[in-house]
Amino acid sequence: MLAWAGRMYLARTQRKGFDLSRMSFLPESVLMPLRRDGLNPVGELASVREREPISKLPVPIAANVWLVTGYDEVKQVLGKANAFSSDFTNLVGKAGAGAEQNPGGLGFADPPVHTRLRRLLTPEFTMRRLGRLTPRIHEIVEERLDAMEEAGRNGEPVDIVHSFALPIPSLVICELLGVPYEDRADFERLSAARFDLFSGANASFGAISESLSYFRDIVKKQRADPGDGLLGMIVKEHGDSVSDEELAGLADGVLTGGFETTASMLALGALVLLQDPKHFAALNDGDDVVDRYVEELLRYLTVVQVAFPRFAREDLEIGGVQITAGDVVLCSLSGADRDGKLGPEMEQFDPSRNVPSHLAFGYGIHRCVGAELARMELRAAYPALVRRFPAMRLAAKPEELEFRKLSIVYGIESLPVRLDG
Repeated sequence: MLAWAGRMYLARTQRKGFDLSRMSFLPESVLMPLRRDGLNPVGELASVREREPISKLPVPIAANVWLVTGYDEVKQVLGKANAFSSDFTNLVGKAGAGAEQNPGGLGFADPPVHTRLRRLLTPEFTMRRLGRLTPRIHEIVEERLDAMEEAGRNGEPVDIVHSFALPIPSLVICELLGVPYEDRADFERLSAARFDLFSGANASFGAISESLSYFRDIVKKQRADPGDGLLGMIVKEHGDSVSDEELAGLADGVLTGGFETTASMLALGALVLLQDPKHFAALNDGDDVVDRYVEELLRYLTVVQVAFPRFAREDLEIGGVQITAGDVVLCSLSGADRDGKLGPEMEQFDPSRNVPSHLAFGYGIHRCVGAELARMELRAAYPALVRRFPAMRLAAKPEELEFRKLSIVYGIESLPVRLDG
């Protein structure tokens, strides 16, 4: 996303299309917030935050680009929806390169469009509506545990990423949206590709375009025969007042926000727990303990590393820094969630702490609408994993594990474990 902001904003200021491939290099300082050392953001991010919670990034464009790393400052930016725009066309221009792949949905919309679309989705994400998914979530978790047990029956290592972390949210999203289970392989591929900046922005745009095309077909089917999933319910309740393009964008946004993020949390959270047997065993101590662990894992990992870019609509001051209308502002969620202002040793995983209000789901009007669904999945999956395989241990040394090199949503490629210890 940092690369997109710099490259695409140049297109916007030039008021014409822009080929992303023309600018293949950006300074390391721009990409730094997307890099990690294992589970931890690189040390430079903390150094920047302590020195300047809001710092100007050296980018080869005429506009100012600011990196916000302080907790209070990030909340100020994300909370000022009237002062900052999230509209996708700020990145590509009204008819610029990639405009035809506008993902729509909530993340790239401003009020009043955002307000109307969120009102369509919010009723489907109330605890009452989500409650109907609870039994199915537990069934999916148990089915995946059965598959893991079968795969490790002969003492062979089992990969948590592909056997557990990816299938659970993928199947839950299928259930939520009301789309075929057999399509989940495409979900996994498209969702991962859009966040992988290591493969280039063009690959990300291609994944967005393919995903939107898929959901347009699904929407047409739901129009003809509305089901009981989210898309069918919106069609039944709102009819033609919501367009096919808007529905496809909403579905794509649900996939974007609800699949890759939860899959990464399940895998990376399991890694954190497995590195300390006391933490792993503690997940079997009741709901209160599970809730505390889940919130601390969300804060500590903050897998969505950087919020979508904000574009200043007006001149204003944030944290003593003057932001000028037209400036690009990038908020480091992973940096903010480890800000020492929140308490001691925030760089450490400590489920016994009084967990502050973390920013793992964002903040303000663009806070993840599916946050409670993600929590439901994590609260169901972690303790079930511990109960089924209490002797589980890593089958590789931590330094041998392969993490994503440059991704908006941080993750791990595989996590081999031995179920019998």
